[in-house]
Amino acid sequence: MMTLPNIITLSRIALIPIFVALYYFQPAYNPDGFINIKAPDNIFTQINFWVTGVYAFISTTDYLDGYLARKLNMTSQLGAFLDPVADKLMVSVALILLVDFYPTDTHWYITICALIIISREILVSALREWMGTIGQRSTVNVSYIGKVKTFVQVFAILFLLYQQPFFGLPSF
Repeated sequence: MMTLPNIITLSRIALIPIFVALYYFQPAYNPDGFINIKAPDNIFTQINFWVTGVYAFISTTDYLDGYLARKLNMTSQLGAFLDPVADKLMVSVALILLVDFYPTDTHWYITICALIIISREILVSALREWMGTIGQRSTVNVSYIGKVKTFVQVFAILFLLYQQPFFGLPSF
């Protein structure tokens, strides 16, 4: 059933290739793999600003689709399936891009963290699927701590994508 919340969720998934394309469209890309931001007047050299903005928008619509589904009484099985898929795609793609960006010889912890997070997402999805097949899906429903985990992940990924000092915090 195509409801407004489901359309928003599908839009989140559709924006992921745009996020990836923006990430790789780096006219100021240098051989070390880092963005050269020497010309602040040229907006295209600050592509990480746009990448971060698209990711922030996708993340915000994650909250919006769930809120609208509950508020407008438009919850659906399709939405319940698509929302966590969109979340996992969004986080996994961003982590893979970050692993690609940061050289693994000096930033190996990015790779280790990405592997742990993506593995956890796959395991939780598999557990939910298995519990659903044996009729115990409700025992692994979304919880408050899961929402906090998603918020922390999104915030950390936004910080890593931005790659600039933020409120006095150093960039990585």
